[in-house]
Amino acid sequence: MSGPSVLIVDDERTLARAVRTFLAESGYEAEVAVDAESALGMLEQLRPDVVFTDVRLPGMSGIDLLRRIREFDPAVPVIIMTAHGTIEGAVEAVKLGAFDYLKKPVDLEELKLLADRAREQSRREGELSYYRRQARETPFGGVVGDSPAMRAVLERARQIAALDETPPVLITGETGTGKGLVARTIHSSGSRGSRPFIEVNCTALPGSLMEAELFGYERGAFTDAKESKVGLFEAAEGGFIFLDEVGDIQLALQGKLLRAIEERTVRRVGGIRDRKIDVRILAATNRDLERESRREAFRKDLYFRLAVILLRLPSLRERGDDVLRLAEHYLRQFSVKYGKDVRRIEPAAQDRLLAYRWPGNVRELSHVIERAVLWSHGPSLDVDHLSLSEPKDEPADPVTEPVAGPAPANAGTEPLPGPRPPAGVDLGQWERAMIEQALRDAGGNQTRAAQRLGISRDTLRYRLKKFGIQG
Repeated sequence: MSGPSVLIVDDERTLARAVRTFLAESGYEAEVAVDAESALGMLEQLRPDVVFTDVRLPGMSGIDLLRRIREFDPAVPVIIMTAHGTIEGAVEAVKLGAFDYLKKPVDLEELKLLADRAREQSRREGELSYYRRQARETPFGGVVGDSPAMRAVLERARQIAALDETPPVLITGETGTGKGLVARTIHSSGSRGSRPFIEVNCTALPGSLMEAELFGYERGAFTDAKESKVGLFEAAEGGFIFLDEVGDIQLALQGKLLRAIEERTVRRVGGIRDRKIDVRILAATNRDLERESRREAFRKDLYFRLAVILLRLPSLRERGDDVLRLAEHYLRQFSVKYGKDVRRIEPAAQDRLLAYRWPGNVRELSHVIERAVLWSHGPSLDVDHLSLSEPKDEPADPVTEPVAGPAPANAGTEPLPGPRPPAGVDLGQWERAMIEQALRDAGGNQTRAAQRLGISRDTLRYRLKKFGIQG
């Protein structure tokens, strides 16, 4: 169905056909049943947004049909149509839960107005019910999940948030598992929730700028330092600093970071005095930093200092029915964002969501549902809307990614394969757009994105840093 659906239950066939034609011209998809029994048989497949029913029907009455519909789905609004002599029955129906009643002979404009109102109220009540249910079911902040794996993680996160003073926390997990969301929730749920939360993307900044960004600099420290600048550690005073993808910080800077964490002091570039800081440290990585430290690709003492409290986020493959909980969450979110009235996911589509491997984890699921909502035309999402490949045992994006070595000699100049940009289009903007699209198509998996682009993974990492893209 391409529009909202209406079921008309009336044995006056001429009236029913007139109503159906009028509603079709107004964008509705209408079906007609001549008695209550036929209407009940159509409910499961049609899933109407609104039902109009006469009070007097052959066999089961409209009042009894109302009761049966409310047993089937109490959220479906039912509007009673009644002749002058049966007003009392219509009033009784409203007491039993009917949305409203409509006198015969029917005014078609009034009928459409009632249908519009019923749909809008149903949509609002559905959203309210959803958010209330989420508030009851979500165990920690705004993080959606009720699987055993996530319950364990969120209980630990709740304990971390409740402490005003804790050692650093290292959050690990595959790309797209929601490490940043958990970090922000720990901040907002604790006693420092009103204080700063400074997020640092350690992949986006080259080493030459990272030190100045983290610790600040004094006037004259380098050529362009015309004024002193506060670093991000100082800016986070009293709150949190979140070092996202901390494994990408260059070795030369890791010693200074360790000193800042252990001594709770920073020294600006070009400065001569230490500055005390009161900051809680959260860090995240999709690498195995313990293994990296054994290979001397990451400082062992810094790893042990960051990992005093270790919080590992499970992949979406490990979270069972959380896939459907998250899909419903994103369905509501994007339906509101794009002004759509998409309210459910069909069983076949649910099966496909559960069978898919989700190499890009929660981030990929979010993109899939957003795209599906954008291209949907009716009240539900089906398999075709999801644009997912057939289920298969494809290798998952590993929790630990190989450490990038030096960028290849031609990494900065090697063009992306494929067509050149149209005349007049900036090459850099075109290249950035191609990389971002490849990452979305690959569900955030950098290895597959590089394959799609026809370049090496090292080259892709260089481009990500060049354009400041968070992969």
